[in-house]
Amino acid sequence: MRLTVTIQRFNPEVDSTAHAQEVRLDVGRGMTVLDALIRIKQECDGSLALRYSCRSAICGSCAMTINGSEKLACRTSLRKELERHGQITVAPLRNFPVIKDLVVDMAPFWRKIRDVQPWLSPGRPWREGPSGQVEAGEAGNPQFHNVDACIMCGACVAACTVHEVSRGFAGPAALAKADRFLSDPREARASTKARLSALQDEHGIWDCTRCNFCVEVCPKDVQPMEAIIRLRRASLERGMTTTGGARHILGFAELVEQQGRLNEAIMPLKVVGFSPRGLLRILPLGITMLLKGKVPSPFGHALPGLANLKSFIRRVKRAAPRA
Repeated sequence: MRLTVTIQRFNPEVDSTAHAQEVRLDVGRGMTVLDALIRIKQECDGSLALRYSCRSAICGSCAMTINGSEKLACRTSLRKELERHGQITVAPLRNFPVIKDLVVDMAPFWRKIRDVQPWLSPGRPWREGPSGQVEAGEAGNPQFHNVDACIMCGACVAACTVHEVSRGFAGPAALAKADRFLSDPREARASTKARLSALQDEHGIWDCTRCNFCVEVCPKDVQPMEAIIRLRRASLERGMTTTGGARHILGFAELVEQQGRLNEAIMPLKVVGFSPRGLLRILPLGITMLLKGKVPSPFGHALPGLANLKSFIRRVKRAAPRA
């Protein structure tokens, strides 16, 4: 079968902007996008720049944008992409500086990983098991929630909507890495607190909008967004509740427990508190909500079934494990 592959090309030495190049290629059954790109480089245009290594979805080098989605080229079937999209378009990872063609600069990605201290800070006794491996006290089988399967391909960061508008955001991969060490029983308690405290700042765990794109594109089912949620939960359990994101979660839960629904008039107050500066900042929002009928009447009737909801929430709280 003869197929047209559209590749985004960019050579900073001769191009001012990226441009598309169409290449016609004879492809066979079972070929991947990476197979096609290697053949194009070897048989059609030797100037094409791309990264690849293991060809087995292990190294993560060949991550790129294929038909508008971040994927590993080595595990992406040409036939399935053609059936699903009717075309094959290939571009570099989004939200990364392009060095040439499909090769991006991963330096910003690695800086984010280093910023979350991607190493263990041991503080609990170790012992050597029968096989010579190190075991961590009684917790020799920690639950890492598959976060340790991350191959650092950068696909999640390229797909992240927050990183697209705020390049300072730590990003899904780095935050998932932080969660991996949080789950390690060998991590010192003081180090755990310091790790979580650092993630409360701007560009940390509370900036995630839970768009779920990082989960959709991850080739190893790491589910970075779930890792961020676990970091948020651990922060709340340790009393780290001063950030706007933490106050939003606690305020939301409190309003639902008290009134059985979200009170949009009170919710902004739960987030900013009662400081004069915060109140002045949300005053225009409050006036707009009032004019739009978004402020519930304080004399309205209670929602039916509210007593049952409160009873259910109390039962859940009593059954929840203590931090």
